[in-house]
Amino acid sequence: MKICIVIANYYPQISKDLLSGAIKKLKKKGIKNYKVIHVNGIFEIPVVISRNIKSHEAFLALGCVIKGKTPHFEFISVATINALSQLSINHKKPIGNGIITCLNKKQALERSDPKKKDKGGEAAKAILTVLEV
Repeated sequence: MKICIVIANYYPQISKDLLSGAIKKLKKKGIKNYKVIHVNGIFEIPVVISRNIKSHEAFLALGCVIKGKTPHFEFISVATINALSQLSINHKKPIGNGIITCLNKKQALERSDPKKKDKGGEAAKAILTVLEV
């Protein structure tokens, strides 16, 4: 089974924690064949998944958007999640959504931490569950 993890590195510590939680969950289930692709921001994740859709059974989209003072947060988040959903449905492949949307950096650090909320691990668990169906 080949899994592709596409991770946005805009917030390095948050990205590192999301990736750590996801890989830990994959390894716990015996998954060793995964590829990690780094991108700058979450908006780039769907196009990278689209480019790799035929060569992997499942994908993990990992990253973070923190709300600022403009509507940019909503536009980018909605566009990215909609694109991921369409890719998953159109290609009948699971794409785990580990993109966290947070109100501030403190909240993002807590949600990404593998010892606390572990949103990266949750996204990995989601795709593994779908693959088992």
